[in-house]
Amino acid sequence: MFLTQQIPRIHSHFFASPKTPKFFLITSALLSNSKSPIPLPPPPPLSHFSTLTPTVPPPQDPESLQLSLESLFLPPDTDVSSLKEAPLSARILKGSNIVLSKFAGHGVDVVNADFVKSSVKTEECPSDGAPEFALVGRSNVGKSSLLNSLVRRKRLALTSKKPGKTQCINHFRINDSWYLVDLPGYGFAAAPHEVRTDWAKFTKDYFLNRPTLVSVFLLIDASIPAKKIDLEYASWLGQNEIPMTLVFTKCDKRKKKKNGGKRPEENVRDFQELIRDFFKSTPPWIMTSSVTNQGRDEILLHMSQLRNYWLKH
Repeated sequence: MFLTQQIPRIHSHFFASPKTPKFFLITSALLSNSKSPIPLPPPPPLSHFSTLTPTVPPPQDPESLQLSLESLFLPPDTDVSSLKEAPLSARILKGSNIVLSKFAGHGVDVVNADFVKSSVKTEECPSDGAPEFALVGRSNVGKSSLLNSLVRRKRLALTSKKPGKTQCINHFRINDSWYLVDLPGYGFAAAPHEVRTDWAKFTKDYFLNRPTLVSVFLLIDASIPAKKIDLEYASWLGQNEIPMTLVFTKCDKRKKKKNGGKRPEENVRDFQELIRDFFKSTPPWIMTSSVTNQGRDEILLHMSQLRNYWLKH
């Protein structure tokens, strides 16, 4: 099992779920309405984050819905008993299952972003010890567009109508203190077989042997049904205990029901059902759109709490 240099690879989605679910009243477009929530008894302690910063805006979804405790992502050092002290809707990132902690907020704004280098081997990556977040996904999932949205730069990461253009481990230094890492897309059939094999090999080597990797952000296209290759990638990350957040992209796109298409919310729900057997509990997930910037602030807040915890431990 691979461990980071400063933080144990401990994730709420690897813990076994209690037999009896507890429910919170929250706001989310992903879940169906249900009966009045069951009052929350103090659950057993979990290992992940805690209370919210006052600067975080509350969710804006109009409908009150329920999400079980076992479906939430609780960051390190979360005091679970505190979840009943304030409305939980103010503690969950909009369009996600992520509870915010006392570590969220500091350094969340992207002031500057600069390309540093491209590497084809893990040992060639920057060696300054700064924490980093890796973005990876199937070719044409919108990875470069999301990266540009996060830093509010149109061409920091070059986008292309031809998938598979990213062929190296690309490091972008953010605020002179941490990195966003753009990894090669997978599943591009037009790429030569030997190239696809090399990409997969050095990407997985990076996941397993990069001590400053705080978390992988696995991008999934929510405008289409789940792909087998995405399910396999998520499964591999889970089996190897690599910290992971699911980022559902293209959530602004709507398929017509008469043509058999599903709404992004339905595809997100289906994907989670299909990966349920890969994890002991639900991994963190966020819905995004690079067109409307949906999820941008939520991703940065989530990264801030993971990063700030990592730096303190």
